[in-house]
Amino acid sequence: MAFVVAVAQRKGGAGKSTVAATLATTFAAAGQRVALLDTDPQKTLARWFAERAASPRARPLSFEDPSGWRLPAAIERMARDHDVVVLDTPPHADTDARIAIRAADLVLVPLQPSPADLWAMEGTLALVAEEHRRAVLVLNRVPSNGRLREEIARELVRRALPLLEPGFGNRTAFATAFAKGLGVVEAAPKGVAADEARAVAEAVATFRKG
Repeated sequence: MAFVVAVAQRKGGAGKSTVAATLATTFAAAGQRVALLDTDPQKTLARWFAERAASPRARPLSFEDPSGWRLPAAIERMARDHDVVVLDTPPHADTDARIAIRAADLVLVPLQPSPADLWAMEGTLALVAEEHRRAVLVLNRVPSNGRLREEIARELVRRALPLLEPGFGNRTAFATAFAKGLGVVEAAPKGVAADEARAVAEAVATFRKG
């Protein structure tokens, strides 16, 4: 069965879709059979995947955008035929977010280094706890000045919350690649952003059972 990762954060604008696409394309570039499921009603990844069809640099990647009663069956089916399944979830604690979190081996919570994201994260972690899943935080859009990152990181340590050591910087390469339906490892494989993507994917993979 696949390693299922749900990217979840109740606050809108945290970069969930970009993180999910980055993670999926990075695993695909490493030779994994990857499925990406968009369960967010905004369907940002559905548009991203449509753009992807035009690029010769895109690695093979399965994609669906199920919702409602179709979601559990889609996750189960994709998990049978792939090595990794990445789920992009709605920004609110609705039924689809709960279903995705319940199906996940790991819940990855993007967190921008800001108090607003820190407060919103609490509701996400509460939902993860209710479903008895594992969660880990990943800092996203971190500015080059690391002072704010260090302040947030210290607060997470104080709360004994799990944080990935690697994270994503506030780099235009992520947005540029996303606009083309790609991940940074496909659009600019030798860049700093691609190095960050590979580091995060490797850290996420350590949570895989067995």
